[in-house]
Amino acid sequence: MAAPPAGTPSRRSRAAGLVRACRPRQWLKNALVFAAPAAAGVLTTGAGLRGSLVAFAAFCLAAAGSYLFNDAADVAADRRHPRKRLRPIAAGIVSVRLARTAGAVLLAAGLLVGLAGGWPLAAVVAAYLALTFSYTLWLKHQPVVDLVAVAGCHVVRAYAGAVAVAVPVTSWFLVVVSLGSLLLVAGKREAELRAGPQDGQVARATLETYTASYLGHVRVMASGAMIVTYCLWALQEHTGPARAFCALSIVPFVLVVLRHALLVDRGVGEEPEELLLRDRPLQVFLALMLILLACGIQLA
Repeated sequence: MAAPPAGTPSRRSRAAGLVRACRPRQWLKNALVFAAPAAAGVLTTGAGLRGSLVAFAAFCLAAAGSYLFNDAADVAADRRHPRKRLRPIAAGIVSVRLARTAGAVLLAAGLLVGLAGGWPLAAVVAAYLALTFSYTLWLKHQPVVDLVAVAGCHVVRAYAGAVAVAVPVTSWFLVVVSLGSLLLVAGKREAELRAGPQDGQVARATLETYTASYLGHVRVMASGAMIVTYCLWALQEHTGPARAFCALSIVPFVLVVLRHALLVDRGVGEEPEELLLRDRPLQVFLALMLILLACGIQLA
């Protein structure tokens, strides 16, 4: 195992490193818990908002704990990687023992917060943790399965939002979220593959079994099926003014998919959450889609 850098980190640097190791930027993914309540039109109610916020907090805590355990498990490989060696645990700023201790506390806190939202939400949080640990220990080394596992984590987040506010999950919702999640994961892997090895080190072992054309095929399949499903939902499940707004939302929805495809082809899709935070056209298209959807849902 490669040794961490020499020197003892200060208490402040350990605390800052621990926060960074929790990857707060990636907590943006947990906003998926708001999707089902928003689609059902209950997010603006007191109970709906409270339930959604509880689910969001539970998943932020659970995800942070999972990231700590994942980086602690991968510390040897990360120290040999030119980019990942800068992660707090690999860099020796946060010890493996501290990461696992803090991770256990965060996982327990996530389950307790989930339980505060009801045992169904706690069960979904537990299922998410089971999936993430399976991914850390085994699934991430299995080609194709790793794509489905990561996409499944996104779907579980979206399902948790529905459970938290006790709204039914429609087949339309699950299909669009599942396909969208697969699209993002395939795009992430393709961007990593296009970036190529850094100093002889690949970003992840499964990339050696993938080709850019295969991952591109997965993206085309997922995006095409998702657009068709979304169009059918927008045009068949609504009537009157609501149908008009939902139908109009198809345009920015397609623009979001096309913009994402362009960014991945440019090799900048390794971190989907970073794209959302930095790419202005993507932000505009997504905001327009959400505004039209909100109008349609309010009129439904």
